[in-house]
Amino acid sequence: MGRSGTSDELAMMVRESVISCTEDYKRREEAGVARRNSAARREVRRGGNAIFPVEGALVRTPREFSAPDEHGMERLRRLDECLAVINNAFPGVETGISLCRLTCALLEGVWRERAESNEITAYDDSCTCTLCSHLPKPLTRGLDDYDWRRSDGRPLRIKTWPYRKELDSVLTGGWVWTRKMNDADRDLGLRFRHEDDILVLHEYKRVQTAIDVAETARAVEQRLAEDRTTNGARALICGLYAAYKRSVDEYWLKRHVSGTATLPQSTPLDKSAYTLLQLMDCLFWHVSPDSELWQEEHLASLVLCRVLNDMTDARADAVTGEASNFWLSAMSTHDKALYGACVVALIKYGCMPEAHGLLWNTWLMGTTIVWEGLTGRHALWFDGITNGLPPVDGCPLCGIEPNACTGLLTDGVALRIGGTPTVDVLGERAAQLSARCRAEHPQAWRLFDSELAAFEALHGEWRGDVDTAWEILRRTYIAAVLASLAGGEGARDVQTDSGDVGAALFHALHRPPTWKEDTALLAYMFGCAHPHFLWNAQGFAPTAVGGDWLDG
Repeated sequence: MGRSGTSDELAMMVRESVISCTEDYKRREEAGVARRNSAARREVRRGGNAIFPVEGALVRTPREFSAPDEHGMERLRRLDECLAVINNAFPGVETGISLCRLTCALLEGVWRERAESNEITAYDDSCTCTLCSHLPKPLTRGLDDYDWRRSDGRPLRIKTWPYRKELDSVLTGGWVWTRKMNDADRDLGLRFRHEDDILVLHEYKRVQTAIDVAETARAVEQRLAEDRTTNGARALICGLYAAYKRSVDEYWLKRHVSGTATLPQSTPLDKSAYTLLQLMDCLFWHVSPDSELWQEEHLASLVLCRVLNDMTDARADAVTGEASNFWLSAMSTHDKALYGACVVALIKYGCMPEAHGLLWNTWLMGTTIVWEGLTGRHALWFDGITNGLPPVDGCPLCGIEPNACTGLLTDGVALRIGGTPTVDVLGERAAQLSARCRAEHPQAWRLFDSELAAFEALHGEWRGDVDTAWEILRRTYIAAVLASLAGGEGARDVQTDSGDVGAALFHALHRPPTWKEDTALLAYMFGCAHPHFLWNAQGFAPTAVGGDWLDG
């Protein structure tokens, strides 16, 4: 097998496009951390302070992978024909087209090398650092445990927009929600409905069970003719990539199932190649102004949102054969733990008021973690629920400081782990949440109260909707704590109910004036609060590749 040279070309393209982080952005981050650290009371977690350096993903040249086989070359030829049509119809999107083409070629090489290489990737799990020692020990799981991930069930069957037909599910609801939050700071307008429909139509092949495909396709074609926007072109490019990725995945998995190829559990992706592959999965997916599209703080957020998805989907991807999951990659266990810690740090950063205002897409991480916790489709309340509560004292995850992780691609990130500042007295509305927990679920109250105090040190006094926040939290975070105290019993019930409460209350998270307050609190509780259901969900155990549900 020859080498394609694609990785280096793609890395060079991204390096040349990246715009370095602005000084204003850095100053805001520093101001927010300083304000948090000056909170009235500091609860020191035993274990001391530590700094974990995270090397920039593109500092090292990514490895090259096998050239595509004849089937891959034919798929690429058909892709080129489609991209040429978009290029002719929408001048000015050449960068997106090149990125799509190179990423698809990279994906072809990764799959071929995975299937045909005789080399077995050895996981380097020898690290005994503080973070690696806190990685979860996964339970035994099989394919049937993840039927909630199928795209012919939830969330496509859950309506969130009563006035919309067809794709009115939490999938498109999540995109609209994020854009509406960002528009409140800097009104750039929302992506048109037909552009959202393009993305879902291409990615989810079983969407036919929920919508009238012919009518939706007709509406998309008509709107594209009327509104020849750059975002429409981006949606087409991303849709092509999603469809292409699914076709490559299915090609190799069918060969695996038929016995003409054998897929090992791991994939040959190193950190640089993983980052490059994930950029296409979201770079043009989320609307942002052209002036900010390639800013490093924006790119770091996009990549870490994909890591967030991988953290919660790692177990499911392991049994379905997903190639681009970071936990299945050839990265060292330490690098994977660092990426997971960066996600926690960025969620904390997004809870601070200083995080918002400079860039348009600053609510992306916060809305992503809340969306994952409220769809019934991710493992936060299933794989993330532990048997018993781990001790708070000495927990390094509680001590991760907020960090925008802006050097993730280039100069690197310095993750700091230390104490956890808390406020002396809860604000009025946070105190009401605490009182409800004490009255209804006293066994979870002390932990919940202390996490509210840590959140208000991070965010400032919370002024959200008590009724909405309590209804969601009692059926997600608090229910998960109670399940942990019960030895993990009922985890699947929490998983199922999270989708129900998400469908019922998604509208409430779109309503000013409390929407941003509610989103920030839920993001903290889902992503950062002890016992760290997000971190627990990334436990990986090798399981035979099953090869189903790759469209989800």
